[in-house]
Amino acid sequence: MPELPEVEAARRAISDHCIGKKIKSSIIADDSKVIDAGGLSPSEFQASLVGKTIVAAHRKGKNLWLQLDSPPFPSFQFGMAGAVYIKGVAVTQYKRSAVSDTDEWPSKYSKFFIELDDGLEMSFTDKRRFAKVRLLKDPTLKPPISELGPDALLEPMTTDEFFQLLRKKKIAIKPLLLDQSFISGIGNWIADEVLYQARIHPLQVSSSLSKEHCETLQKCIKEVVEFAVEVDADCSKFPIEWLFHSRWNKKPGKMSVEVGADSSQYPSNWIFNSREKKPGKAFVDGKKIDFITAGGRTTAYVPDLQKLTGEQAKKAALEPKEQTSDGDEDEENLEGKKGNKSKPKKAQTKKPPAKRKGKATSDNDNDSEDDEMEEKKVAKGKQSKAKVETSDKPKGRQSKNSKKT
Repeated sequence: MPELPEVEAARRAISDHCIGKKIKSSIIADDSKVIDAGGLSPSEFQASLVGKTIVAAHRKGKNLWLQLDSPPFPSFQFGMAGAVYIKGVAVTQYKRSAVSDTDEWPSKYSKFFIELDDGLEMSFTDKRRFAKVRLLKDPTLKPPISELGPDALLEPMTTDEFFQLLRKKKIAIKPLLLDQSFISGIGNWIADEVLYQARIHPLQVSSSLSKEHCETLQKCIKEVVEFAVEVDADCSKFPIEWLFHSRWNKKPGKMSVEVGADSSQYPSNWIFNSREKKPGKAFVDGKKIDFITAGGRTTAYVPDLQKLTGEQAKKAALEPKEQTSDGDEDEENLEGKKGNKSKPKKAQTKKPPAKRKGKATSDNDNDSEDDEMEEKKVAKGKQSKAKVETSDKPKGRQSKNSKKT
């Protein structure tokens, strides 16, 4: 899912290649789920762009908009899979964005396409259709941009401001970081990364964080966002010790090291994924990465380093161990204790992560949220099918027995 660094990379690419150029032609998709033109038809949207000059490209949080020489202006909310493509220009490594002569152009997933007076072409695509393309007189005065909090890159808070705001928040820190009205631009992977680097548990109540913790967290947000922006969101250039590289079951470099392999020949901070026995689980710096749900989002964290503190730690010590979000180990233990004979059916639900590995390799796509949603759909489908099959079988036997009597 595109976050601040990916959207900023797109903004910079537009600024570098499109500013000062006139829009010669445009194509707007007839897709009301993505296109919100304030009641205008696609042809009217197109007509409002043609002949205008691109003056600037702006961004706040995960939203981008083009300033033309006169309103209205097109704005882009990237959603799950929105991406900017400029033919002949590699926009970002988050998704493959350099268009070659053999690629379909514009893509069948293009929602907004413009040709400039020098022949350069730009397209905004959205395969998943969760993005929004709007046409607004002033995007900053309308939601979602008008409702955003300070931009994590452009409008950093002081330590005191950050601390005082957190003291008023009685919710867990991970959901708070994802709240775009609090800080805009931070998404799932950045939130996990900064909490890991700050050694803060994702479920720690925000108001309980010490000033030292707040200062460390703010410093990590600044460093992670600035570095990711500096390398144009090219994840292959992210520091090798970042948690990022294991959130999508990926490792830096070309080496593939399975569990049990001799890792002494590799750097000590390399991440080794546990794909043999537990697909989707990984280790960083020799520490196990676990997965929980925080704010409704799958959350990666390192239990040995990110511990609950204060009253939460005391309560956690008295409570039974909670099931992790993937649930594999806990479900297996429960089935073993109960003697559940349906264990093979449970094992089938582990197949989606294996497919995810193949998809990530073939598509070179780091979008964990896309994969997670697909996995949940597949898993739910299989569970529903299993329930139907189970419920059907007894009815069949009853029917057969009733015939005998």
